[in-house]
Amino acid sequence: MTDWDERFASGDYPREPEPSPVLRAYEASIPDGRALDVAAGTGRNAVFLAEAGYSVDALDASREGLRVTVERAEEMGIGDRVEPILGDVSTYGFPSEAYELITMSFFHTLDRFSDLTEALVPGGYLFVEGHLRSAAPTPSGPSDDRYRFAANELLRAGLGLTVLYYDETTEERPNDRRRATARLLARRSTGGRQSYPPRPSEGPAGE
Repeated sequence: MTDWDERFASGDYPREPEPSPVLRAYEASIPDGRALDVAAGTGRNAVFLAEAGYSVDALDASREGLRVTVERAEEMGIGDRVEPILGDVSTYGFPSEAYELITMSFFHTLDRFSDLTEALVPGGYLFVEGHLRSAAPTPSGPSDDRYRFAANELLRAGLGLTVLYYDETTEERPNDRRRATARLLARRSTGGRQSYPPRPSEGPAGE
């Protein structure tokens, strides 16, 4: 078993992690269709999106994480909407123009950013959130800054897309597990005059 397999199997990692409030708030504005959850873990985004009606490919290198994801989906009666894909994000061959929505939470890889973009259909949406480097202690997340975004680094990575939402925030969590997070929602579109979804009245502004 891999380290992540052991963490998922032991219950050291949450079995039912909540999707980001940003993703939850904007989901209604994103077209239905096919979605990809990159580094799906135990289904943080995959199960939420399947419940919302998407056909979801859940990609992860952990068999145990995918097992939990599928089990959760089946318990909710939406198992037919989740397709587990065992694969390494660093080497996986993403299909071209295949997804209306791609999500990736708390997995740090910028070298595949262009591949993720190309896997979106024209007008498709990309949601990425990850840990930030912070001057204040942030015990939640990786101890090595190599696996955290620098200030504005995620924003710069998304500038080839239409950026619809971006923030960098610090969140107080139980047991002093403070977390600094960057979040990006962007669309594969170009042009100086576009349409934009309204900012949800509840969600990102009220976190």
